[in-house]
Amino acid sequence: MKYKDDEQFYFLLADDHSLIRQGMIFILDDMGINYQAFHASNFQQIMECINSHPIDIAIVDAYFPDGSSLQLIPDIKNCQPEIKILIFSGIDENIHSLKFLNAGADGFLSKLNEEEEIQKALYSIIKEGEYTSSVTKSLLMNSLKNRDLLNPLFSLTERELEIAQMYAEGYGNLEIANVLNVKQNTISTIKKRVFKKLKIDNLLELVELLKNNSQFL
Repeated sequence: MKYKDDEQFYFLLADDHSLIRQGMIFILDDMGINYQAFHASNFQQIMECINSHPIDIAIVDAYFPDGSSLQLIPDIKNCQPEIKILIFSGIDENIHSLKFLNAGADGFLSKLNEEEEIQKALYSIIKEGEYTSSVTKSLLMNSLKNRDLLNPLFSLTERELEIAQMYAEGYGNLEIANVLNVKQNTISTIKKRVFKKLKIDNLLELVELLKNNSQFL
């Protein structure tokens, strides 16, 4: 994205909390750039805006009442391939940033950052088309050695992933054992191993994890 001092930029501020969107307006005003901002508080409003306006930069929260923005990023990019997406969220960057970048986001910015870093991120997105914090840079370097950081499902064996997907589809231990023609206690053992590898405690977490990461296998 080439940047000119007098160029106008079209921003989409997507967050279900109006105070966050308003705070971003204050920061953009302080930066002195020429911009127009559109607001969205849910998935439907986001896509309506993307389909109606030539957005340059979308600043999007990671989660909405509708679900995870991981599901939304490919749709946004399909509508406007040149758009730059900055995920702006309060969730743990160490745990989540890589999966959003892997999904197609151009940067991940923590809401815990000071205003100076937020402005730095915005300038980077405007001038370079991407933003990578020191935390995410470190994660990217580590992911070259450990691809599980990119997608926790990579830690599972083929059989473990198969069983995890069957749990997510609503199968119980006995049903899975019958389908795979193995003992029920074998399935129980594999389930414990899957939960340990994925660092989860229940099936709801498993379903959410599979929904957000299966497309990136």
